[in-house]
Amino acid sequence: MAHQQVNGVELYYEDTGGTGEVILFHHGYTGSHDGWAEVVERLRDRFRCVVMDSRGAGDSGHPEDGYTIAQYADDVIGMVDALGIGRFTYVGHSMGGVVGMELGVRYGDRLERLVLVAPAPSGGVVMPPEFRAEAEKLWYGRDAEELVRQRLVGAARPELNDDVVAKARVDRALSVSKGHYEQSWDALVNARLSDQLGSIRTPTLMVAGAADSLLKPNLDDFGRLRGASLHVFNRVGHMVPTDVPDAFAELVADFMANGVVTAKTLMDRIAADAEA
Repeated sequence: MAHQQVNGVELYYEDTGGTGEVILFHHGYTGSHDGWAEVVERLRDRFRCVVMDSRGAGDSGHPEDGYTIAQYADDVIGMVDALGIGRFTYVGHSMGGVVGMELGVRYGDRLERLVLVAPAPSGGVVMPPEFRAEAEKLWYGRDAEELVRQRLVGAARPELNDDVVAKARVDRALSVSKGHYEQSWDALVNARLSDQLGSIRTPTLMVAGAADSLLKPNLDDFGRLRGASLHVFNRVGHMVPTDVPDAFAELVADFMANGVVTAKTLMDRIAADAEA
């Protein structure tokens, strides 16, 4: 197990090495680097892939504080600095997507590209208090059986359900620190980045699941971005990277090769060809 001391915390990471362009993958709320395994396996022969666990999650240390979107972004920069990486492409899922927004706003000079995968809303998560209370009851009660059942029942592609995999993911979620569980949620609820998304100049790809409850806010945030592409996977919920790892990996590889392709970029290309 590899760790780097970053901003006073032992953060876990894995680095495939190599000379390809660097892609750093960041997980979502109560997630871990495990969720990227299938995607990295499909990309490691073409890119240098780095995965990391945020403070309080996965195999990283459990500090008392620092569970904010701004600190998570600082930790990403601290990690790439520790690994001697200059510019890189960032791929963030869910909470990691909001961290990506923060990186785009504050650290755009370090980013080659930005991939926001089913990101939590830039204007803050909205959830009925009774739903959050039920989630807390299950987490604090360590009710792994019910949490597994909910994951399996709510899957957009039930044919992919695997009890062992679902249990492993639930165990990871239950292993996060209390600070991560409580304070990260508060950070997601209180996120206020909507008005700043237009300032991001990094080529960005917004990825969403058609069966994800976050589809509407994802589309709203896509509309706030400049110079961004959009991809929506059919019959896929929130867990895009693990539901369709083959298609997702190829989507990332295509974006690495071709960048943002929109009607405007196509018209610009036509105009440039006409002048040549």
